[in-house]
Amino acid sequence: MVIIPTTIATKDNLFLKTKSWIIDNPKAVICLVHGFGEHISRYEHVGQFFNENGYAVFGFDLRGHGESGGKRGHTPTYEAYLDDIQLFINAVKLQYKNTPMFLYGHSMGGNLVLNYLIKRTPSVFGIITTGPWIQLAFAPKPLMLTLGKMMRSILPAFSQPSGLVREHLSRDPSVVAANRNDKLINLQITASAGMGITDAATFLNTYEGSLPVPTLIMHGGDDLITSQPASEAFTKRIKGDVTYRKWEGMYHEIHNEFDKIAVLNYTLDWLNKKI
Repeated sequence: MVIIPTTIATKDNLFLKTKSWIIDNPKAVICLVHGFGEHISRYEHVGQFFNENGYAVFGFDLRGHGESGGKRGHTPTYEAYLDDIQLFINAVKLQYKNTPMFLYGHSMGGNLVLNYLIKRTPSVFGIITTGPWIQLAFAPKPLMLTLGKMMRSILPAFSQPSGLVREHLSRDPSVVAANRNDKLINLQITASAGMGITDAATFLNTYEGSLPVPTLIMHGGDDLITSQPASEAFTKRIKGDVTYRKWEGMYHEIHNEFDKIAVLNYTLDWLNKKI
């Protein structure tokens, strides 16, 4: 019997809300890390798709996101995000000790998953990222950056608008409307969170090492939120078993585009080949 806790307690006494898409005897398990401002329940169709194709899927709301604890859009340090991912993975591995595990991160989640892989070398079977935050596709307002840098040490929980434009998430207007009406969506970001993620992105944007496990990186060709050229350049710099796919004409959330089934089937084919 599989029992994944519905909440996980962090080292600093927050509770992280988890979500599970469970099947019997999965070929592998996928642990999802969502993007900035959103929550794991937006991946219902992704979890169901992989269930139907033999994979169990698990996810959680990042601290300061969705139904998890903490100030909205805030983390005291970037490392706290990585610690939370480790806690979540440990909880899943207790139930699936001998089943291959893949990490799947979107946008900020892609930033987290790649940094987690490089800096903590987890025992996972592979990594999938979509639209990873390696570099933004737009220039943040200078005042926002100045305030972020200044307040990071003075008042790290200082919050300001992230600058994310909902219409740039997907070409599908129903996705944009659902995001706008979702009360769990938050587009504010604090100084410590914003600068921490920015520093982690800069690290990835200059990283020239290797990745220890098979990695699939995908990006929408018309992404106006995170930089597709930066993702492509990243894959050309690094060593290892790395697959890159650019999805022409797609916006940021390729799993929420009109052609999302093509994206999911491509991901499934990559997974099946790796296991």
